Amino acid sequence: MNILFWNWKGFGKEDIVECFEKIGHTVNCIDEEGINERFNEEFDKRFEIEVQKISYGFVFSINFRPIISQNCMKYNLKYVSIVYDNPLVSLYSYTLTNSCNYVFLFDSSQYYELKNGGINTVYYMPLAVNIDRIDRMKFDSQKEKAFLGDISFVGAMYNEKHNLFERFDEKLSERISGYLDGIMAAQLNVYGEYFIQGLLTKDVIDEMQKAVPYEPNRDGIETLEYIFSDYFIGRKLAQMERHNLLDELSQNFKVNLYTNNKTPELPKINNRGPVDYYDTMPYVFRYSDINLNISLRTIKKGIPLRAIDIMGCNGFLLSNYQEDFLRHFNPGGDFVYFESQEDLIEKCNYYLKNDKERKQIADNGYGKIKEFHNYTRRLNEILEIVI
Repeated sequence: MNILFWNWKGFGKEDIVECFEKIGHTVNCIDEEGINERFNEEFDKRFEIEVQKISYGFVFSINFRPIISQNCMKYNLKYVSIVYDNPLVSLYSYTLTNSCNYVFLFDSSQYYELKNGGINTVYYMPLAVNIDRIDRMKFDSQKEKAFLGDISFVGAMYNEKHNLFERFDEKLSERISGYLDGIMAAQLNVYGEYFIQGLLTKDVIDEMQKAVPYEPNRDGIETLEYIFSDYFIGRKLAQMERHNLLDELSQNFKVNLYTNNKTPELPKINNRGPVDYYDTMPYVFRYSDINLNISLRTIKKGIPLRAIDIMGCNGFLLSNYQEDFLRHFNPGGDFVYFESQEDLIEKCNYYLKNDKERKQIADNGYGKIKEFHNYTRRLNEILEIVI
């Protein structure tokens, strides 16, 4: 079967193409920035030219793209997308209801929200990794020496000056600003439940909208409550939480940070800069004693791709609590989760001292990924639904 894969800077592109081809399909992958837009006549013309060349079984993308969905409806093609981002405002485009769609969501909370809202084009499906590619990598003493570490975190720090939340600077009243500070402080103390959106009352939203106006997409039904809670506040919370946790850890342990962001505010952190997803990141995960996953709070229950990647590299995963882990993995057996800053410190201290137990947990997690959450299996599961 021929598959038309539209992509733009999506993690996993090479892995997905490899695994589709491994199970007997032909993939035509086109990198096209236009898929990020809702309306683009030039993209529509390219789509038309492409689908008239040969017959495709379906069109595929990483994350849901409304412009692809609209074109698939026009040419009577099935459209399959795997979503790994949350928040993802494109899911609130009316095109999500198009009958051509098969949208696979990794966060069960988001899946049930949409499914219970009458959207029948969505499916729950945890994320996966290409175990075959990772197993082909050369893990040797030279790589171990380069990436050996006690505790590592790979991810964005969201501390850029242009962050969305910083646009409110001095534009909100003291009352509203204080209220937002209060609910964010409360949220940082609660794992397993994201309650910010429900606390954004009309007067709060009105003032936020006046300070930093947001215009919904013309094909979208996203609410201001969703945009301000999940995009503005969600990223601010990630900045605060990651800073606080890494700062505290660095007072007690040796911590490596792999990020695009400069972190002068964390003087005891060993900021080693960014790592390449394919060529370098697996070595970080394999040779770090403890790999942290600190999820965006807007991922309400799902297992982020970063956590799946860590276990797929045979790395020890220490993650914040996410309910969907319990659907697929054994806490304390395949991975470990923490429920507070104090709990994180205690567990880092314990597992750094217990090498045998830590390595066994990493082996167990890797075994689960290899058997149940590899891309070959996941793509076959998707095909069983689509075809």
